[in-house]
Amino acid sequence: MDLESFRTYCLAKKGVTEELPFGPDALVFKVMGKMFALTPLDEADMRVSLKNTPEKNQELRADHSGIQGAFHMNKKHWSMFLMNEGIPSKLLIECTDDSYNLVVAGLTKKLKAELEGL
Repeated sequence: MDLESFRTYCLAKKGVTEELPFGPDALVFKVMGKMFALTPLDEADMRVSLKNTPEKNQELRADHSGIQGAFHMNKKHWSMFLMNEGIPSKLLIECTDDSYNLVVAGLTKKLKAELEGL
């Protein structure tokens, strides 16, 4: 999966925006203002950081050498997917969905209602 395909996939999700809060080199995807994915724009090889449960992150890292604790993030809750290390696009999509759903589940009732109305 390339960056543009990943970007298109994320932006097709309900309530998602893209921002550059950490400067021009890191693209962040948010649902209702809460981050669920981050990818550097200045890297030759695509990397994506996604949120997941600590247990799922341990499992993913044990099963795939191309998945590790996310750089500059809480490594218990965030993993970085190194796409040039053989991570299947299907797994990236599945984990992107998990990250999005995890963040949505943690939204306030007000934000969840607002998201439902979109």
